[in-house]
Amino acid sequence: MTAQDVVNKVDVNGNHAPFAVYLDEDVFKLEQEKLYRGKVWSYIGLDIEVPNAGDYKTTFIGDTPIVLTRGADDSLNAWVNRCAHKGALVCRERHGHSEDGAFTCVYHQWAYDAKGDLKGVPFRRGMKGQGGYAKDFDMANYGLRKLRVQTIAQMVFATFDAQTPDLEDFLGEKMCANIKRIMHKPIKVIGHTRQFMKGNWKAYSENSRDSYHGALLHLFYPTFGVYRQGQESVGITDSVGCHNYFNVSAPQGVENYADYAGEANREMKGPHQLQDERVLKFVPERDDRVALSIQSLFPSVVLQQIQNTLATRQVLPKSVNETELVWTFFGYQDDDEEMDEHRLRNINLVGPSGLISMEDGEAVELVQQGIHRDASERSFVEMGGNEVEDYTSPMGMDENAVRGFWKGYRQTMADE
Repeated sequence: MTAQDVVNKVDVNGNHAPFAVYLDEDVFKLEQEKLYRGKVWSYIGLDIEVPNAGDYKTTFIGDTPIVLTRGADDSLNAWVNRCAHKGALVCRERHGHSEDGAFTCVYHQWAYDAKGDLKGVPFRRGMKGQGGYAKDFDMANYGLRKLRVQTIAQMVFATFDAQTPDLEDFLGEKMCANIKRIMHKPIKVIGHTRQFMKGNWKAYSENSRDSYHGALLHLFYPTFGVYRQGQESVGITDSVGCHNYFNVSAPQGVENYADYAGEANREMKGPHQLQDERVLKFVPERDDRVALSIQSLFPSVVLQQIQNTLATRQVLPKSVNETELVWTFFGYQDDDEEMDEHRLRNINLVGPSGLISMEDGEAVELVQQGIHRDASERSFVEMGGNEVEDYTSPMGMDENAVRGFWKGYRQTMADE
């Protein structure tokens, strides 16, 4: 069975997927070609991560190394992090700054500008009549491979394909509106964490879209009154379903947190007391009551607001059974010192060892371990029906957005 045969077994409505899509090396390779290098926009960073001319950030689209730069003309640029000479990495640090605006490969000192154009080649004309390149060697033909770059609010995306629709069309009006709701004013980065999971990237992409598991797996939610299944919420998808967001409203009035625990199917073991309850504090920052927002944008990023913790989670596939998750935490530029400290406390809820999110990485690995020898079997994704559509409260009784992911994946990966 070919990789395309495996992909074609994903249900067109997203109701099930063969386990082989998590396990097949050739499927992983096909994803790099059709998805990550296809007509898809992949998140590569926040514009504030490269605020000044000469700043750069290294990252990936799929498994291809990429550099995001700020040009002398204030432009945002992205290019493949691979020298046109011998293929070596040009930038080796995660973040950096080039004082002279040149990006130089350490191997043979080929130098490029922030846009990826080749600007210097040592001994291009040789020395004393010896060596060098031919007279018709033209540096304009040996630049770095450039990507299209577009932004929404302060999120930066790139695509390999010149025919990819504009970013806002790719995301859709509803997704853009929620991004702008969270990024409604200038932001600042306040930290990063990185998480490595021994599981396929699609298992995490499902997880971020899966409201069904929220208060079942994450016992911190119902134990401490952050979220329960019956809470006021909405689930919104784009026209296909591959992008989505969940927005959960903060309770009105005084809540009896015992009601939250009553809706959980099991109890958290051990002491149910936080030593610093400020970690749960929620400070309203917008003209709505949304206290929890999880937005998953196909294929590569999650934008979150959990209480006052704001972050992007970039999903980086490393191999068929390895995924890296890069969390970039941010606040607003007009935050005062007290709010800075509050956001940093709130970060204890999330990240690789967060009180809420620590179980997600283990869940991804449990899936990979469980399906290892049964690639011909398939998942069952029919909680709440077998359609992909918007809905209102209550959240957590369906797998609507997971079906949307597989529906979008199937369309993207389908035969031409």
